Amino acid sequence: MLSATHINKSYGKLQVLKNVDVRIAKGEIVCISGPSGSGKSTLLHILGTLSKPDSGEIVLSDKLVSALKGKELAAFRNRHIGFVFQFHHLLPEFSALENACVPGWIAGRKRAEVEQRARDLLVTLGIGERLDNRPSELSGGEQQRVAVARALINNPDIIFADEPTGNLDSVHARELHQLFFDLREKFNQTFLIVTHNEELAQMSDRILHMRDGEILGSEGVAPAGAVL
Repeated sequence: MLSATHINKSYGKLQVLKNVDVRIAKGEIVCISGPSGSGKSTLLHILGTLSKPDSGEIVLSDKLVSALKGKELAAFRNRHIGFVFQFHHLLPEFSALENACVPGWIAGRKRAEVEQRARDLLVTLGIGERLDNRPSELSGGEQQRVAVARALINNPDIIFADEPTGNLDSVHARELHQLFFDLREKFNQTFLIVTHNEELAQMSDRILHMRDGEILGSEGVAPAGAVL
C-alpha cells in the first residue's frame, strides 16, 4: 500500500537518510524506533509528503506521490493521509467537534456530512460527551483523541504518527496505542508510528530499527501480505 525506495535526504553536508527502503501493507501498524538523530522523523515527514527527498520514489495507493507538486500534492495529502503529532496542534478557539472537522472542510465536503462523521469518530474514541469543549477544557489524552479524530475524518489510506504519546503519561500512552489497534480492527486503518518508547513499539506488528539514517532491520510478525 505504501512503497518507498532509495530515499536519500541531506541538510548541507549532513546526510540524514541513506538509501532507505520501506514497505507497508494495508492494515499494518508499524513503528519506527531508534535514538534521537537517527532520521526517524525526517523519514516520516518525507513519507507523509510534508517534505521532499533529495532522491528516491514514494508510491502510496498506486500513486507516485513523490512526483506531485503544489495544489495537486496538497489535495492528495488531505484526502489520503492523516497525521497525529506529539503536540496536538488543535485550534484553541474551536471546539473538539470543529477541530475534528477541519480537514473535511478543507476538502470541500458537505458541512453536515463532515460534522456527522466527526461526531461518530469522537463517540468511537470515547469522548462523545466533550464535543463542545475547547482544547483548554480537555485533558492531554482527550486532546490527542481529538487529533486522532481529525486525522481520520477523510478516511485516509494511512495515518502517520510522530511521537504521539510523547506528552502523555504511561497509562494514557498505552490507551492511545491500544486505540490504534481498535481503529485497525474497526476500519482496517494503517499506521506508521515514530516512537522512542520500546515497550509501546513492541505492541506493533513490526518495528523498523533506525540508526544513522539507515534501517538496520525489521522485527516482528506482520499480517499476511506485508513485505518485510
